[in-house]
Amino acid sequence: MEDSRIVDLYLGRDESAVKITQEKYGKNINGFAKRICGDETMADECENDTYLGAWNSIPPHEPRSYLYAFLLKITRGLAINRLRHTARQKRSAQIVELSSEMEEVLSSSASVESEIDGLLLGGLVSDFLLNQNEEKRYIFLRRYWFMDPVERIAQRMGFTEGKIKTTLFRMRKELKKYLQSSGYEI
Repeated sequence: MEDSRIVDLYLGRDESAVKITQEKYGKNINGFAKRICGDETMADECENDTYLGAWNSIPPHEPRSYLYAFLLKITRGLAINRLRHTARQKRSAQIVELSSEMEEVLSSSASVESEIDGLLLGGLVSDFLLNQNEEKRYIFLRRYWFMDPVERIAQRMGFTEGKIKTTLFRMRKELKKYLQSSGYEI
């Protein structure tokens, strides 16, 4: 079924929308959550909570042309929150690894100001990625949005891990320069 029709079902508060969404995207949503959480039970919970999140978010949102991305955004937030909750005392190696990679680009001060700056930062990172070729954009997003390990990205693209690491390193340097030239304080 077309995404637009699925969204119509959500808008009409038809409960079959959840079942159809699960049939169409459930496996991908669950796999995405599992990559973040590393735990099948947590991934199952995130998948179910994603459907509830979609039910509660449509309306007011009408993601007719981007339903899958909309669902993944919900899933990502849920999975990261669950991971933070369960790992308060012990930090997740994956989150620590990704954080340390981006530390060289971004400061880690936590304040109300930094929350507001996050909105500006999101726009600047989007603009930066739009100016990259498709290959670089794909590598960057797979690593920092989908949280794929370098090995997996290399396999998907048919590249060596070294090439992926080098590309990411250079992109982080370029991003830092771009942010600075745009007036973003690092």
